[in-house]
Amino acid sequence: MCCVQLIGRQRPDACSLLTMTEITASRQTSQLPHPLAGFALGLTGVIIFSATLPFTHIALDGFSPLFITFARALVAAMIAGVALLVLRKRFPRKHLIPLAIAGLLLAYGFPLFSSIAMQTVPASHGGVVLGILPLMTAASAAIIGGERPGPAFWAWSSLGAFLVLSFSLSGADIEPAIGDLWLACAAISAACGYAISGKLSRTLPGWEVISWALIIIAPISLIGTLASWSSGVQSPDSAALAAFAYLALGSMFLGFVFWNKGLAIGGIARIGQVQLFQSFFTIALSAVLLGEQITWVPVAFASAVAFVVWCGRKTRIG
Repeated sequence: MCCVQLIGRQRPDACSLLTMTEITASRQTSQLPHPLAGFALGLTGVIIFSATLPFTHIALDGFSPLFITFARALVAAMIAGVALLVLRKRFPRKHLIPLAIAGLLLAYGFPLFSSIAMQTVPASHGGVVLGILPLMTAASAAIIGGERPGPAFWAWSSLGAFLVLSFSLSGADIEPAIGDLWLACAAISAACGYAISGKLSRTLPGWEVISWALIIIAPISLIGTLASWSSGVQSPDSAALAAFAYLALGSMFLGFVFWNKGLAIGGIARIGQVQLFQSFFTIALSAVLLGEQITWVPVAFASAVAFVVWCGRKTRIG
């Protein structure tokens, strides 16, 4: 009986536990990196991704779309494999299927469709069309991740899709081309891939998600690279080789390392806003790297799409 009373006296009450929890949470929060670090890392990832379309244009001078798609995924998988071995990461078997689907969409779907599109449309044009990608990603996350968007979200989503469709069909910068359809397929692939990767990142670090996804599909990447080697390599010059290296090292791997780390530090909702600048970076890099003439039309549409995406992201999602 005395032992029971003694134990009862030593056990903290609910208020004490609550106070201890608040103190612990406060200490953990104070140890987190500054939010500006998350913005800096997220912005670095966005800049890396925004150069994908211009460098794809350059790489097409020496490689075919199929070879670029498979070979860049193979090179990125080799880099990811080295990183996983050095850090001694264990393979997450229970996530095999979603990792494989994410790898197929991000490593094959988006690169292949965007490479085909870049054969018929300017990179700056593609940057504006893909400006709807953040909102499409949110819509895919609503379906795949089980979120419940409200009517305001779908209203802004429809308005953004209307703006992009109007730009594609207006012929203000170029005549409507089949490349816009390929860009739409690329956006759908990327949006679904990001949604699956985002869901997996709740239990795995973001860089491990893309790394394991590349490793799982590496046999397909190897077979595709060897099969397209004879017809896919067309005497590339130094510029095409450098562009291909960027697509493999930057767009396929390093960009995800910075982007996912920024999301982890600053929060997905906050750092996700940085992606709104991607269209503008793509337009600027298209002018610098490709010498494309940029008019006020794509800038105006990119600004309108960015505003719509920003409003759509601010709506309530259950």
